[in-house]
Amino acid sequence: MTDHKTGTPEEWLAARLDLLAAEKDLTRRSDELARRRQELPWVRVGKEYLFDTDEGTASLADLFQGRSQLLIYHFMFGPDYAAGCPSGAVEYNFGEMDLRPPAGEQSSIDAWSESIVGTDWETYRREGPGMSAFALEDGAVYHTYSAYSRGIDILWGMYQWLDRAPRGRNEAGMWWRRHDEYGAP
Repeated sequence: MTDHKTGTPEEWLAARLDLLAAEKDLTRRSDELARRRQELPWVRVGKEYLFDTDEGTASLADLFQGRSQLLIYHFMFGPDYAAGCPSGAVEYNFGEMDLRPPAGEQSSIDAWSESIVGTDWETYRREGPGMSAFALEDGAVYHTYSAYSRGIDILWGMYQWLDRAPRGRNEAGMWWRRHDEYGAP
């Protein structure tokens, strides 16, 4: 059971109006951060990246398909994986902490990581989820923005919904699964 306050409708309304002011301030600060993101310097991509697509091999520039900007989500699905990471959310679900095992116990974290995301801990940390933004201008591709870990938390819509629930994310242990691994309703 969670520890929470109870009160009158008047107390709730006063607290809600105070929270609304903070939410509006957050929206204004979010707009300012979006502006600052767009003002980051663009870095020309000099390396040739190739991607396997349904139509065959494609360059990074090909992925734009005639458009001027491209957002790429870094999904954990290595060539030797049996399935993609169910959510890539291990670091989102917990506070800042060192999840490495004590010296000499590496195999236990590797076994845990393998069972959750299908790979060892070091590979998971190296290939964790993220997103990158690119622009195409005059035939050149530019890297404009990247985010990882909690930096992409807002992109996962379910977290924004759960953060408004009475018990928040209400997470206990490894609660996520791939969509096709849930039982029938």
